[in-house]
Amino acid sequence: MRLADLSWPDVAERAAAGAILAVPVGATEQNGPHLPLSTDTDIALALCDRLSEKRPDVLVAPAVAFGSSGEHAGFAGTLSIGQAATELLLLELGRSAAETFRRLLFVSAHGGNAGPVARAVARLRAESRDVEVYRPHWDGDPHAGRPETAVLLALRPEGVRMDRAVAGDRRPLGEVLPLLREGGVRAVSPTGVLGDPAAATAREGRALLDELTDRLVSHVDGWP
Repeated sequence: MRLADLSWPDVAERAAAGAILAVPVGATEQNGPHLPLSTDTDIALALCDRLSEKRPDVLVAPAVAFGSSGEHAGFAGTLSIGQAATELLLLELGRSAAETFRRLLFVSAHGGNAGPVARAVARLRAESRDVEVYRPHWDGDPHAGRPETAVLLALRPEGVRMDRAVAGDRRPLGEVLPLLREGGVRAVSPTGVLGDPAAATAREGRALLDELTDRLVSHVDGWP
């Protein structure tokens, strides 16, 4: 159920019954030459929609499609608002949402948003607001590689250009992280890919989506 599709009396009724507002937090950034700039946002929104299908008490807010993506500077189309602006956006969004909803869930699918999301959530909790965050994660390639490509093949195959799928830097993330912090993705991968997407399949993506959804549902089910 999408929040934006409802009228305010509908929302008020659901909020009074204890509805949770789930906010997909993504990014608009390069994801290699084969994936759309909306990849992280697509994943966050899909997980929120799936959560809402399994839990009717969840309403899905419009996705936050901009975040802290400075590490992807130098690739055409990346739109980053930086860490401070991302933190402030989520903080004020959370304060506003709390006027209607008793519980707020951020589903953040972009790694670069981790710091701003954590700081915004900590501030909201310090202000006595009931806020949770879920960050989907998987083993393997960290960016635009096999896992993300597989998920997008499952979600919106028309947006994936497998004829352009090329390998990037395939070293473990821990090994390249200092280089990423110093010079961004461009410094280690001219393709923008960290990993190798060539073997990705929609079937693999559906299985990963199911796994991530199950984790998200368990996370919300365990919310005190």
